[in-house]
Amino acid sequence: MTTTAPRGTGAVTPGNGNGGHPPRRATIAARTLRTDRWWLQPLLTVVALVAFIVYSTVRAFQNAYYFSEPYISPFYSPCITTACEGDTFPEWFTGPAWISPAIYILVVPLGFRLTCYYYRKAYYRSFWLSPPACAVAEPHRRYTGETRFPLIAQNVHRYFFYLGLLFNVVLTYDAVLAFRDETGAWGHMGLGTLVLLANAALLWLYSLSCHSCRHIVGGRLNSFSRHPLRYRFWTVVSRLNTRHMQFAWISLAGVAFADLYVLLLATGTISDLRFF
Repeated sequence: MTTTAPRGTGAVTPGNGNGGHPPRRATIAARTLRTDRWWLQPLLTVVALVAFIVYSTVRAFQNAYYFSEPYISPFYSPCITTACEGDTFPEWFTGPAWISPAIYILVVPLGFRLTCYYYRKAYYRSFWLSPPACAVAEPHRRYTGETRFPLIAQNVHRYFFYLGLLFNVVLTYDAVLAFRDETGAWGHMGLGTLVLLANAALLWLYSLSCHSCRHIVGGRLNSFSRHPLRYRFWTVVSRLNTRHMQFAWISLAGVAFADLYVLLLATGTISDLRFF
C-alpha cells in the first residue's frame, strides 16, 4: 500500500509514484518465511552443472576415444591438432599433438553458456546464493550487479553467441558426414547419425532462442512496420525465447550424450545400430 504526504507539504514519500525512493524490503528475523522446499531447485542445478563440468573436463583431458567412423564427438569437433583422428583442419591451423583439441574447442561453448542470461540466473542462485530463491534472504551485504570485475565480463555474451553459431555449423556438417559409411560412400544411417543430428538441432534451438539473438534480430527498431522481414524473424525468435530454459538444459544433456555415444562406440563397448 502506498503512503501519501500531508496535504500542502509538497513532500515526496516512498512509493507515492512521484519519483521517490522505493520502500526497502521488509526486515524479518527468519531467513525465510517460506514453508516449501525452495532449496530443491538450486540444489538440482548445482548437481547437474557440476556433473557436466566433471564429465566434460575428464573427457577433454582424456584426448582419446572421440572418433568412430563416421562419427566424431562434439567435444572434439572441429579437430584442430596434428594427432586428430578423422577429418582435420589444414596443418597450418592445427595445434600441437599433445594438447587435446577439446581444450581449445570447449572455450567457446563454455563461454557462451556461462554468459547466457538463463545460466547466469541459474548459477547466481545456486552457486552464489544471490539470491537463492524468491523471498529468501540473501547472504551478501550488497549487490553491485554486473558493473564490476569479474561480472562485467558477462557483457561479451553476444560475441560468444557469434562464435557459437560457427560451431553449430561445424556440428551440422558433422551430422551430414554421418550419412557416410566407413568407406566414405553416402547412403548410411545409424543410430549415431540420429544422435548427431539431434545434438546439432538442439544446439541451434538453444542458440536461436538466446536473448541476444532476439535483440540482434529485432532490437533498435522504432517501427516494426518498416522492417517486416526483421519483425517476422523477431516473432519466431520470441516464440523460441519462451522455451530458452528448456532448450538450455536439453541441449546440455544432448551434447554430453552425443559424446558418450561416440565414446562407447570408440571403446567397443557397444555397436552402432544400423538402419541402412
